[in-house]
Amino acid sequence: MSSLLADPLTAKVLLPEFTLVVGMVLMMLVPNLGNATFRLPIPNTSIRIPYFLGGKRFGWSSSPRVPGIISVTTLMFAAALAIISQTRSPMFDADNVWCIAADGVAYASCLGIPDDGLMLRVDGFSRLLEVLFFGALMLAATAAWYRLPATPRNLIHADELREPHESRRIQMLLDNRRQVDFHLLVLMTAFGMAFVALAADLFLLFVGLELAALSSYVLVSFLKENKSATEGGVKYFIVGSVSSAVGLYGLSLLYLWNGSLQISGVNGLAGAWAGMGDVLDPLALFGLSFLLVGIAFKVSAAPFHLATPDAYTGAASPVAGVLATASKAMGFVVLLRILVTIAMPEQGSAFWVGVIGLLAAVTMTWGNFAALSSSNPKRMLAYSSVAHAGYLLAAVAAIGVNSVYGTHVVAQLLVAAMLFHLVVLVTFKLGSFLVLALVEIDGEGSDIRDFHGLAQRDPIIALAMFVFMLSLAGVPPFAGFLSKLLMVSGIVDATVHQTMTFDDGLLAAIGSLHWVFWLAVLVFLNSALSLFYYLRLGWVMFFEAPPSKAPLAPAPFLRLAIVFCMIGAVAFGFGPFADQLIVLVSNAAESLFALA
Repeated sequence: MSSLLADPLTAKVLLPEFTLVVGMVLMMLVPNLGNATFRLPIPNTSIRIPYFLGGKRFGWSSSPRVPGIISVTTLMFAAALAIISQTRSPMFDADNVWCIAADGVAYASCLGIPDDGLMLRVDGFSRLLEVLFFGALMLAATAAWYRLPATPRNLIHADELREPHESRRIQMLLDNRRQVDFHLLVLMTAFGMAFVALAADLFLLFVGLELAALSSYVLVSFLKENKSATEGGVKYFIVGSVSSAVGLYGLSLLYLWNGSLQISGVNGLAGAWAGMGDVLDPLALFGLSFLLVGIAFKVSAAPFHLATPDAYTGAASPVAGVLATASKAMGFVVLLRILVTIAMPEQGSAFWVGVIGLLAAVTMTWGNFAALSSSNPKRMLAYSSVAHAGYLLAAVAAIGVNSVYGTHVVAQLLVAAMLFHLVVLVTFKLGSFLVLALVEIDGEGSDIRDFHGLAQRDPIIALAMFVFMLSLAGVPPFAGFLSKLLMVSGIVDATVHQTMTFDDGLLAAIGSLHWVFWLAVLVFLNSALSLFYYLRLGWVMFFEAPPSKAPLAPAPFLRLAIVFCMIGAVAFGFGPFADQLIVLVSNAAESLFALA
């Protein structure tokens, strides 16, 4: 951190990241403020000087609301600064680029940076991802504002204690401490994700990935009173640790091969990979393969997704929503950095197309069939998240066959479509988990029967959930439809243009298609299949009799987050907001390929 402060301009460029650091410091200090004092070591005097860190805490500093306020405010400012940093030119324009060298010096447009000295790259791609990460975590922190008691309240009753006021005092104390731990982990996750977005060196990228992952493991098992949370957290940790070990082994092989883990530059991995031509060095090939296996765990690609359903089911719903959106986006950032920036050929299909295509087909099909047979809404959404990983992997496979044009134009369009999908996924996927969080306040939500008649109990929340389900299924005019349409169109463009001719008849034309084209067909078929379990939830909400007439908990901030997500799922489906987002993701994709 001290090296990053060597250049005042660096601190200005990295304001969003320094904001997170300030937020974490405040999180550790503010809830501990109290009336602590110390006595001056002067004989015959009782003068005491307050130092505030300790003693009996103030009423406002012991409030369980304070940690949530700090985390939400910090993430809001960090996201705003990430946007503002790119507004000197058109927002997220590819020309607005900064590079941070290993000595902490910032370079505008990355001109003059020493060879092999690039550590961080701040551009439209990284800033857009930071806004995605911070936004998802901010919504989750808002949703969890009042919902994290240290001990379930039904286990603490005033009549079990000698003094009724003691029960309230203990709960207040525990709630505050629990809130501090939770929201501190949220900010640490955001910090790790930020460096994944900015990293121009694979080792630094790995450090950021692991910082976010370790925080996520604790967040999954945070509700330790719940057996499923503990079990899901342990499984998630074990699988994640294995994937990290495999990925780290791959990094070590790449370092042995190239002597540097910098992505671009004179001696960077991208240049070294391009220099190999068509004959791949076995050491480089094995290193990249192990790294991809590790990333497959991170994006929940089948069959490496085995811990995902248990982790999502055991975690608090806002945390599960973050795993399904921001964490998944983080994994695909790493995947794009490696496959597009490093292992993307100038001509011809990439060697990894077949493996990624197979993973895509298996992942989307497995996820949808598993979700079809699930009666637990959270588990159903977990398998749905696996299916969406398959859709994104199909787009990645199509990127590898960009040689149809001989340029990266179509590949850029596909990356833009992926980014669009990852951004709007925050609205309807995270929104659906927030609805589960609201239902779970009353101890429900673990079975689809808990959603029977939800429209009668809470019409607005039922409507929001129905919008999220339709968007997840890809039904127009919602954001999920447009995102899938962009990806499918990109796959078709990459595999059909200038390759399909009807001169020799229809069968010959079909036979001339690149096999990746059929991934687009498979995306369409799987989306149709997903309608069955998404609409099943809609049916029971509107047409089944409710088990109870009691309305859902008020939870104003949680409701506000749900409504915000519903508006986003509609607004990004068509109209000027969707158009503006397409411009942003297109410029971000251009920034990614500028590094390549």
